[in-house]
Amino acid sequence: MHFRSQRKSAQDVSLSDYIEAGADGAPLELMDVVSDDCDLLELVTTKESVRQLRRAVDAVLTDQERQVICLRYGLEGKPPLRQREVAEITGISRSYVSRIEKRALQKLRQAME
Repeated sequence: MHFRSQRKSAQDVSLSDYIEAGADGAPLELMDVVSDDCDLLELVTTKESVRQLRRAVDAVLTDQERQVICLRYGLEGKPPLRQREVAEITGISRSYVSRIEKRALQKLRQAME
């Protein structure tokens, strides 16, 4: 009976079990490998969301809305700007920048749903 019960539990795995030694000689646990996969999944999900957002920006926004959103949120790899700065660049008032931004964000929300 004892040997049978040992054989059944030999198939059980714990997240704190050591799999092998890492490159630095430190023991590598199963939990370390699984948590890296979760980070990878999150990274892939984030990249896909960014792609969807970029497609929505290109598909549903007018040129002016696209420019305001890209400047305000730094979508083209540049730092995000304040409404005042966007107004100066585009030559429109801050209140109009605010209205354009609000309208564009609503369009993007609808496109992402």
